[in-house]
Amino acid sequence: MKKSIFGASAFIASMLAGMAAASADNLTLYCSADEAWCQLMARGFEEETGIKVDMTRKSSGETFAQVKAEAANPKGDIWWGGTGDPHLQAAEEGLTQEYVSPMRDQLHDWAIRQAEASGNKTIGIYSGALGFGYNKDLLAKNNLPAPACWKDLVKPEYKGQIQMANPNSSGTAYTMLATMVQLFGEEEGFQYMKDLHKNINQYTKSGSAPIKAAGLGENTIGIVFMHDSVAQTASGFPVVTVAPCEGTGYEIGSMSIIEGARNLDAAKKFYDWALSADVQSRAKDVKSFQVPSNKSATQSEMAPDLSSIKLIEYDFKKYGSSDERKRLLQKWDEEVSKLPQ
Repeated sequence: MKKSIFGASAFIASMLAGMAAASADNLTLYCSADEAWCQLMARGFEEETGIKVDMTRKSSGETFAQVKAEAANPKGDIWWGGTGDPHLQAAEEGLTQEYVSPMRDQLHDWAIRQAEASGNKTIGIYSGALGFGYNKDLLAKNNLPAPACWKDLVKPEYKGQIQMANPNSSGTAYTMLATMVQLFGEEEGFQYMKDLHKNINQYTKSGSAPIKAAGLGENTIGIVFMHDSVAQTASGFPVVTVAPCEGTGYEIGSMSIIEGARNLDAAKKFYDWALSADVQSRAKDVKSFQVPSNKSATQSEMAPDLSSIKLIEYDFKKYGSSDERKRLLQKWDEEVSKLPQ
């Protein structure tokens, strides 16, 4: 009898140890980049490490909202991709945790500055400039001039021809809002957003959706990060990418380990892996044309040359702060989105 009890106890202990070991071989990844890139990262890490990856793809704003909603009982382990502003806000609100990767010395200064601004709770993984793209066939069909500047987009001839994402759900669109405030000043920047609102045919949930619609001929002009526009051209669509003449903002796509991650060791392993030159060089394989943060990574010749674009001195610390982001989004909700079109 004692032997039976002992044997059963040993079996249960062995089974529990096996379950614990199995859970250590899992990773829950929240991804805010393009779907194809997210799949590349998830499946690549899975194949190289044997760690099973459960990946969910959502835009930056949606992922931030999910991480915040799950704070009392975190379900995600790591958040990879998407604009840096919500990553910085998550860091400020204690939703992500500090980690200093041994890969850090291989990164560009702008990636490390992102980490320092967050108390090492996030890090830069890529960068890209904001701009817009247009379907040149639709432009010609509608006898419209080619826009070259931000202020071209508020001209009455473009009414109903433009899409951008909703800044509440999309990091791309929040970058657009914060860029206008920094480029023109808050009063003129919000007036610009009100004028632009008259020409918007739809506010999408995803930041890249407006240019994908343009590529398919469902929309004429999409306000997006320039690399997303270039991706449509690379896929064979009649899309022209524009770096606005007045200057523009940019993103530092980021990565963060979620506070209370259940699979912390796996999350750290993914973090280090994702910062390697080899992994970052794979972005071009799925037509993602951002500038990688690892100095030794290679990028496509089609990627926008940031050195040739007039970039503003984007204040990531201010516009990535919780209070400022909430304030701007509330002001956009109250003063812009409710206006008639």
